[in-house]
Amino acid sequence: MFPRTPYPKITVIMCTFNEEKNLPYVLPRIPAWVDEILLVNGHSTDKTVEVAKKLRPNTKVLYQPYKGKGEALRHGFKHASGDIIITLDADGATDAEDMPKFIDPLIKGCDFVKGSRFALSLPANKPLHRIFGNLLIAAVFNILYNAKYTDICSGYNAFWRNVLEQTNFQSGDCFEDEPLFNARAKRARLKVMEVGHHDLGRISGGSKAPSWRQGLKAVKTLVRERLRKQML
Repeated sequence: MFPRTPYPKITVIMCTFNEEKNLPYVLPRIPAWVDEILLVNGHSTDKTVEVAKKLRPNTKVLYQPYKGKGEALRHGFKHASGDIIITLDADGATDAEDMPKFIDPLIKGCDFVKGSRFALSLPANKPLHRIFGNLLIAAVFNILYNAKYTDICSGYNAFWRNVLEQTNFQSGDCFEDEPLFNARAKRARLKVMEVGHHDLGRISGGSKAPSWRQGLKAVKTLVRERLRKQML
């Protein structure tokens, strides 16, 4: 038994695809006071699930029915029971012990706390073309949505559960990932805070999607969402 924190019930969602070598650097660092850990397995062919259960036996494993991170997130949201939901990357690049930095603003009145890999420093071991691409996507977002964000593609985010309904995050229609999070949060006029966190770089393996494809999808998502007349 661990001392209970003053936080409401918290669910951490991690989307995984062949992350067996990275999970030992992530799961043990998730604070013991987190109530629920959901690992959404995206058709892994390695020992991701076995490693996760060994490291944290209380981890609940979900198997996403389709491919893609957006679908994995939507599947995780559907099964989350926490009052606060935190999304955390499984590649070891981000520090799970930074969670209080994301939770405290929610307790103080924010609706959505988005992470930024660029607010404190440049991400480690990230190619220059990816850094440039992320900064360009943020610039496009800021122009379209009248914002001043430094990063909209960070996988480290936290929000109250009711935000899912306010922004239709659970919609399976054209659901994608972090750029859509931020676009819909902005359109819903939520109280959003950007929190800087260090990105230490992926520990093992490479990115699961080509950078040009990710960048193009992000820009298309932002433009499409900005042109929508109302939330679906």
